[in-house]
Amino acid sequence: MKQVVQNYKSGELALLDVPAPGCRPGGVLVRTAYSLISTGTELMKVSEAGMSMLGKARSRPDQVAKVVQSVAANGVPATYRKVMGKLDSYTPLGYSLCGVVEQAGAGIDEVKPGDLVACAGNEHALHAELNWVPKNLYAPVPGGLAPRHAAFGTVGSIALQGVRRGEPQLGDVALVVGLGLIGQLVVQLLAATGVRVVGADPDPVRRDLAARLGAAACGDPGSAALDAAVAELTGGHGVDQVYLAAAGGGNQPVELAARLSRDRGRVVDIGKCRLDLPWNAYYEKELDVRFSRSYGPGRYDPEYELEGRDYPIGYVRWTERRNLACFLDLLARGRVDVEPLVSHVADFGDAVETYRRLKDGGLKAVAVLFRYPGHAGDTAPPAPAVPAVRARRDGAVPAPARPAGTPVRLAFVGAGNYATSMLLPHLARRDGVELSSVVTTTALSAVNAQRKFGFAEATTDLDAVLEDPSVDAVFVVTRHSSHADLTVRALLAGKAVFVEKPLALTEDELAAVLAAVDESGNDRLQVGFNRRFAPLLREARKQFGVRSGPASLRYLVNAGRLEKGSWYLRQETEGSRFAGEGGHFIDTASWLLGADPVSVHADTPPGGEHLQAVLRYPDGSTATLSYVTTGPPGFPKETLDLVADGKVLRLDDFVRAAVYDGRRKRWVGSRLPRARDKGQRAELDAFLTAVRTGGPMPVPLDSLVATTAATLAVPAGLAGGAPVTLARAR
Repeated sequence: MKQVVQNYKSGELALLDVPAPGCRPGGVLVRTAYSLISTGTELMKVSEAGMSMLGKARSRPDQVAKVVQSVAANGVPATYRKVMGKLDSYTPLGYSLCGVVEQAGAGIDEVKPGDLVACAGNEHALHAELNWVPKNLYAPVPGGLAPRHAAFGTVGSIALQGVRRGEPQLGDVALVVGLGLIGQLVVQLLAATGVRVVGADPDPVRRDLAARLGAAACGDPGSAALDAAVAELTGGHGVDQVYLAAAGGGNQPVELAARLSRDRGRVVDIGKCRLDLPWNAYYEKELDVRFSRSYGPGRYDPEYELEGRDYPIGYVRWTERRNLACFLDLLARGRVDVEPLVSHVADFGDAVETYRRLKDGGLKAVAVLFRYPGHAGDTAPPAPAVPAVRARRDGAVPAPARPAGTPVRLAFVGAGNYATSMLLPHLARRDGVELSSVVTTTALSAVNAQRKFGFAEATTDLDAVLEDPSVDAVFVVTRHSSHADLTVRALLAGKAVFVEKPLALTEDELAAVLAAVDESGNDRLQVGFNRRFAPLLREARKQFGVRSGPASLRYLVNAGRLEKGSWYLRQETEGSRFAGEGGHFIDTASWLLGADPVSVHADTPPGGEHLQAVLRYPDGSTATLSYVTTGPPGFPKETLDLVADGKVLRLDDFVRAAVYDGRRKRWVGSRLPRARDKGQRAELDAFLTAVRTGGPMPVPLDSLVATTAATLAVPAGLAGGAPVTLARAR
C-alpha cells in the first residue's frame, strides 16, 4: 500500500510503498476514502523538518534536555545513534480520515466490513491507503453523511473539546482568535449553542468566511473596529470566553484576550501559540486560563486508546470517542457545515506536490482533502491487502550448522529504539550476515528499518517469516508482553532465537517456553543479557582470578524515574519495571559468582520507590541488588563491588573498573564515558558464532531459566514477605 511519510532530518516528503498493516484484536482495518490535511499542525511539522539541526533544537528544548540526560546515562555514541536513528527515519503524517471497514478484529462487534467510519489519531488515522484503528479511535458515520465531510471528524473533535472547556452558556459572547481550520469550526460550534461570536484574524478572506458561517462580527486583531464590536455586543463588559486557535511565536493573542475579556472571563488555549501572560492584566481581571487537550478525555491514555477501556459515562460524559460521534452527528444534522472550508481536493497520488504547494504558499487553503482511489467516481478499490494467515511449522528441528561460505540469515520482529540503536548497527553490512526480514505491527517502522539497515524485506506478516526455511535466526525485540509468545512460535518453527530481556513475565509464560523446547527439541535460545559480555567487566573478572571462598556482591542500580506515558509504566500488560530489566543485573551477578541463585529475599521500604533483593548461592555467596528510582541523574547508573578472598572488584558504570588486592590496586581499566561498552557487540558475536557453527549457545539454557525464575521471584517475595526458594535447574 502507499503512505505519506516525512524524514525529519532531511525534510524529505515521500509517498512510499509500505507493507499493509494486519488486523489486530480490539480494532478494525480501514481502507481510506478521504483524509484531511491539518493546515496548521501538519504544516508546522513539515516546516520544522526543513530547519537546520540548530533550528530543530531551538524549537524543541524539551527534547534537547532528554538528549543531555541520555548522554550522561549512556554515553555519546549510544545517544548519537539513538538520536540520529530517530531523526533519520520516515515519520507518518495525518490524523483525521474517513474510510470503509475491511476487517474487524476480535472483540469488535459494533461495526462490520463495509461500514463507513471516521477515524482519529496520529498513529492510526494516517495518510495511508490502509490503517488499523483501535476501538476508541473510530466512530460509525451516520447515514447520509458524505465521506469527505466525515473526514473532518478528528479536527472537529478538537474544536468541540475546546468549546466544552470554555463552558459557554446561552447568550454569552465569545471571541475566537485565529480563524484557520480549528477556529472556523469553533465559530460554528459556538453559534450552534446560542453564543454570539466575534472572530479575530489578520486575513480578510478568513474573516469573511467566519462571518458567513455564523460569526456576529469579525475584525483584524489590531484594529479599533474589533474593540468596538466587542464593546457593542457586550455592553462594554468584555467577552465571556476567548478561544485561542492561533499559532505562531507572537504574544498578541494572549494580550488581545486580556484586553477584550470581561472580569473573571475564561481564556481557552486550543492552538499552539506563545503564552507569555501579561501578569497585571490577567491578575486584575482574575482571568481563568484553561488548556484544551486534543480530542478530549482519553487522549494520551494508552489504556483508553490502545486497550479499549472506556470511561464510565456517569463520571466522564465526553470522551474523545464520544466527542467524535457527537461531531459527526452535528454534521449529519446540518448544525455544522464543513463544505465551505474545503479549499482543495487532491488525488492521493499527488500528495507530495500538494504539501509542497501548501508549504511554499502556492496553495492557500483552510482545509485540504486527499481523495483515495476507488472513491468519488475513481476506479474500483483494489482487493484487500490483508496478510494471509499461515500455519506454523510445529515440531520443526533446527539445522545444526550453516554450509561453509553461506551467510547467516536473520529476521527481526520489532524495530524500536533498542533494536535500531544497540543491535542493528552491529549487524548491518556485516560480513557473513544477511538481514532477511523485519516484521513490525506498523508498516512504517519496518520500512524505516529496511531503508537504514538493508533488510531484504519489510513486512507485517510474521507467519510468512517463520515459515521461510532460509531464515536461520529470529530476533524478538518487541514490547515485553509479547516476548514469551513470540519466542515459543519461533522455537516451534525451528529457528534459533535471540530474545531481548525479559524472556517471560510470569511463571506460566516461562513454562510455555520450556514446553516449546521439549516439544520441538529446539533449545537454540539466547536472552539479551549483555552485561556479562562487556569487555571491561570480563577483563576485571579475569584479573580478580578464581575464588576459594564465598563472596559478597553489592550491585546498586540507579534506575531513575520514568517519563510519564512510558510504556514501562503499563504494569498490567507489560509487567513491572524490575520484571522487565532486573534480569540484566541478576544475570551479571550470577555470572560473576559462577553459579545460579538458590533463594531470593526481597524487600521494599514504604512508598515502594525502590527495592532490595538478596540472592543466595550454593557456596554461601550472596548478592545484594538495590534497585532505586529516586537517585540523582548525575550519579552513575550501575555500580558494583565484589568482595572475596581479601580482594575487591569494583565496577563504575562500565566506564572504570579496578581490582584491589591488599593495599594496592592490582589492575585498573578505564574508558571515556562516550565509549561505554555494555557488551552488546560481543554478545551478538557469540550468538552468530553459535548459529553459524551449530555450537552451544553463549549462555546455557539452564542459566537463562534460573535468571528468569529469580527475577520473577522478586515480586513474589515482596508480596509474601519471606524468602523464595528457587527450584534447581532442570
